Amino acid sequence: MAKKILIIDDDKLIAITLKRLLTREGYSVITALSGVRALGLIQRYDFDLIMSDIKMPAMDGIETVKKIRDYLAQNSKKPIPEIFITAYAKEDIYQKAVELNAAGYIEKPFDIKALLQTAKEAIET
Repeated sequence: MAKKILIIDDDKLIAITLKRLLTREGYSVITALSGVRALGLIQRYDFDLIMSDIKMPAMDGIETVKKIRDYLAQNSKKPIPEIFITAYAKEDIYQKAVELNAAGYIEKPFDIKALLQTAKEAIET
């Protein structure tokens, strides 16, 4: 059975690109264009990996991941590894993401091989 990945990114083009790339690698991928949408999907599906943009309107990736973690813990569900994707690696928001101890961090523009390797390692851990 294919491993299921949730992509959270407010940039539709990036979400579609990641979905196509990961689907070609044999993963089942669902996209969410907002943190709110992602929270709804987490309640409906079991995922093996979350890949989230950090900087998004309304609810950023950090807040989204914290709420997902809270939901999983409150409902006795296993933790899901997260990979943050960002174009803002030198800003304070990135430091906050690092403090969450996610499974990985990828800078935009991302290297496809590095992204696939990071995803594979996160899922296998």
